[in-house]
Amino acid sequence: MKQYKRVPLTVTAAPYEIGKGMEDGFRLYSQVITNDGLVLDGLIKVEREDGSIVCPYVRNRRGVVFIREGDYIICEDGDEKHVCGADKFHSRFKEI
Repeated sequence: MKQYKRVPLTVTAAPYEIGKGMEDGFRLYSQVITNDGLVLDGLIKVEREDGSIVCPYVRNRRGVVFIREGDYIICEDGDEKHVCGADKFHSRFKEI
């Protein structure tokens, strides 16, 4: 196999904050936990006034990605969003 280096890419990004409209939607936690293979550790859970618990997510060409504590939301040109954990974000992206 050949080796490749990631091409420089300028993005906008910020740590996820509830109530800032950074997510594409919310899904009921009861639906999320039935998703076989999904690791539930660190998922953000928001309790609504009616008592239901929901999890925020972003949608991109790979599907739905649930947001975890400490995640950054990355926006590329064309408005495609990605989620990146804080543990990897600072090694992949440098502020300009």
